[in-house]
Amino acid sequence: MIDKYQVPKVIAEIGCNHMGNFDIAIELIDLAKACNCDFAKFQKRTPKELLTTKQYNDPHPNPNNSYGKSYGDHREYLEFDLQLHKKIKSYCDQIGIGYVTSVWDNTSTSEIISLKPDFIKVPSACNNNYEMLTLLRDQYEGDIHLSTGMTTKEEIETIVSFFESTDQAKQRLILYNCTSGYPVPFEDVCLLDINWLYEGYTNRVKNIGFSGHHLGISVDIAAYTLGGNWIERHFTKDRTWKGTDHAASLEPSGMTKLVRDLKASHKSLKYKSLDILPIEKVQRDKLKYRK
Repeated sequence: MIDKYQVPKVIAEIGCNHMGNFDIAIELIDLAKACNCDFAKFQKRTPKELLTTKQYNDPHPNPNNSYGKSYGDHREYLEFDLQLHKKIKSYCDQIGIGYVTSVWDNTSTSEIISLKPDFIKVPSACNNNYEMLTLLRDQYEGDIHLSTGMTTKEEIETIVSFFESTDQAKQRLILYNCTSGYPVPFEDVCLLDINWLYEGYTNRVKNIGFSGHHLGISVDIAAYTLGGNWIERHFTKDRTWKGTDHAASLEPSGMTKLVRDLKASHKSLKYKSLDILPIEKVQRDKLKYRK
């Protein structure tokens, strides 16, 4: 049974917001740490494996955000190789923030497994890649976090059953409520799906999370009060920087407030231990109506 109100864990999704610059990646890790985030998360792709030849050679759908002549060139430009990921993980270990990565293909999955990160994330786009899921289930011992954006309820059930099929993988899966869009309008966030995840999977997965691509931070607080113990938000230093994800990201001031408000929410989500709390007694003696 999942404890609905655990201490919230906050993931700063740096992703590709480093714009292919290792120094910016390190700066974003420092900023995430300063915001009191628990984890800094990156992404790992092998573009020629992930993309079809046509997808690789076609232009970026938004040329203003492209870092190459083709979409494949753009993806290659933003990609850090395994050695740089090792350096990133080492730096995260050094300053005391968790290092995690989303994986998008089989090669990247095997590479990141070799680093033994705190956990590995499966993005919504790849949660139906069962070759990749098999690698995570059978060759990785850590927790597997998986987003459910653009995924049917039947597909979610198939995914959970897949991880339940071996004793080694049971209770290592964390499901995230998610809507795939950048940014997502509030009416499409659909937070009440967190209730559906709890009702169907509270005894079958390790935990429930929320991966948000909306604006502001109020939705994340609501997600936590519904039981999303893991909160993931894209993170950048400047939302006007070049790239697809910056507009749906939080800057340091917003992330700091989010972490603060999540911690305050956690402290607040409890029943009164006494009908009249000590803090109320003085006010009761002074203010309570008497005939």
